[in-house]
Amino acid sequence: MNSSSKNPSLGEAASSFLASLPPKEGETSQQAVYGFVRWYGWERLFAGLTAQEVANYAEQLSLSHANYLNNLELIQAFLVYAKKQGWSKTNLAAHLKTKKAKARLPSSARQNLPPATSLTRQGYAELKAELADLKSRRSQAIDEMRRAAADKDFRENAPLEAAREARGHLEGRIRELEEALKSATIIDETQKVALKVSMGDSIVLRDEVSGEELRYTIVSPREVDPIKGKISSNSPIGKAIIGRAQGETVEITAPVGKLRYQLVQIER
Repeated sequence: MNSSSKNPSLGEAASSFLASLPPKEGETSQQAVYGFVRWYGWERLFAGLTAQEVANYAEQLSLSHANYLNNLELIQAFLVYAKKQGWSKTNLAAHLKTKKAKARLPSSARQNLPPATSLTRQGYAELKAELADLKSRRSQAIDEMRRAAADKDFRENAPLEAAREARGHLEGRIRELEEALKSATIIDETQKVALKVSMGDSIVLRDEVSGEELRYTIVSPREVDPIKGKISSNSPIGKAIIGRAQGETVEITAPVGKLRYQLVQIER
């Protein structure tokens, strides 16, 4: 695509953005950016994308702490690039910030999760490792609060408030992880081939229009990692694919219309 074009399609805009990045960064950004483009249609003109649609896009993504934010930040970088290229009159990236702020609240994220958590063995180990890491940082957080409290140079002790907030987030996340691990059920991963898709399965979907193959692992909302292809069972794809058998065709409703995929492989 000619980068001077003022009215590219979403697909052309995404290709231009990814080509502008260093190779490694472009590779890590590709899945998030292409997922955004696929949702609205490759041929749709970028100029027709509205602020409301961009804001609503976060609704179909699974909230997942840092990974969720990272996915949105990659898309946000794409939208900032598009604004600089003159493809949009407004900075559409700004309309993802509200969703990011909501995702930072552990209590909000917890309300969207089921009381009992099904985890893969790897996911359980990762949560245990995160919990151990956070507990090891407790003393550092307390020291930072003490140092900030001893500073009398500020009329309003902003560092103390920041230290208290950081400690609060730390303790909140520790409690969340402890609750999740206490109620967690480990998924049986001994079966190599599954007849129907369930939590923990790896799947291959083939787009019936483009022939593109997409590889995902269905995990709990706590284990989502878009970069590694781990998607939530509560995501649109997850909801559509759970319980389906190999060879079946599934439909996912997106703004561009019905996306049809064939389930070509299921592995556990």
